[in-house]
Amino acid sequence: MPKPYPKEFRDDVVRVARNREPGVHLKQIAADFGISESCLTNWMKTADVEDGVKPGTTAAENSELREARKRIRLLEQENEVLRRAAAYLSQANLPKMMYPLVRELAGDGIPVTVTCRVLKIARQPYYRWLTHPVTASEYEQAYRANALFDAHRDDPEFGYRFLVDEAREAGEPMAERTAWRICSRQGWWSVFGKRRGKNGKRPGPPVHEDLCVVTDDKGRQRHEFTADAVNELWLTDITEHRTGEGKLYLCAIKDAYSNRIVGYSIDSRMKSRLAVAALDNAVARRGDVAGCIVHSDRGSQFRSRKFVHALNRHDMVGSMGRVGAAGDNAAMESFFSLLQKNVLDRRPWTTREELRIAIVTWIERTYHRRRRQDALGRLTPIEYETIMTTPATQAA
Repeated sequence: MPKPYPKEFRDDVVRVARNREPGVHLKQIAADFGISESCLTNWMKTADVEDGVKPGTTAAENSELREARKRIRLLEQENEVLRRAAAYLSQANLPKMMYPLVRELAGDGIPVTVTCRVLKIARQPYYRWLTHPVTASEYEQAYRANALFDAHRDDPEFGYRFLVDEAREAGEPMAERTAWRICSRQGWWSVFGKRRGKNGKRPGPPVHEDLCVVTDDKGRQRHEFTADAVNELWLTDITEHRTGEGKLYLCAIKDAYSNRIVGYSIDSRMKSRLAVAALDNAVARRGDVAGCIVHSDRGSQFRSRKFVHALNRHDMVGSMGRVGAAGDNAAMESFFSLLQKNVLDRRPWTTREELRIAIVTWIERTYHRRRRQDALGRLTPIEYETIMTTPATQAA
């Protein structure tokens, strides 16, 4: 069963269909985007329901119903945690540890996440407790840290010497040196104290190594953006263009094998979610991408934890060029140059919506299916993939 198309792609196709010129049929638009006419018709019917043009249950309403059921289930679990915790704490000669209760509730089907959130305890120490028994000295250190933290939360202006007195009154006496060590490890400093930061330290290394650089016989390095099969090397970057409503940002991902834009995302803000959405859209359309190299520049969007986690989630490998070196991602820059000349600079754009439609239409209709490239033997990216790959490995 083929994978569903990304939502952003479906929305773009519907936009193009709704804004088509007189005389242009849905069959032609469907062919331009590589889908069937019935598929486009269904997408437009669904969009009409979502926009309130036709009656029906929208995806938002279905989502709200699912979320309501989820909240009810979560409230039931939280109430059960509170009820069991009250009974647990009312027992005589009970130790102060709450972890046995968490384990008991987990055995009854209540997630550890819910129990720890209701009881306001961390999950990682609980899992460590399950694996290794906690010693008496660790108990003592934990109680001392809790006492110091409670005092620091109540009076953030107190230094560790004052926190020692507060902890002593709470029943956890300790030496000042012990309190300093605990506060230093946790970063609990007085708000009036000296700022402790990473002054003078250089930025860390790049998130990924440059996997597209090769060295010739003379020891000179250059970049080589070639691949022997689909989903072997992807290139990505972000471009921007002004409209009457403000800037519009495009993050595109190109397969180096066929120069096809396998995924893209368009938004009014250049956040890490823009790059993550483009990657997720590409994976949804291409299928098996494990081991694929994704090469980018050192933009903050591609260095973000969200993007790195997305690469790990799809079993992909990251690659990064140097700082301020456009040639390290020249293959992607060439695509943006074509986009600039053929779409962005053709005329002023009043709204983000009309520029978005123009970008999507040019990528899917012109660049993919009509623009022949010398590097591909005068074939279009779609034709090249169709001819050079077997039916089993062709992209959706």
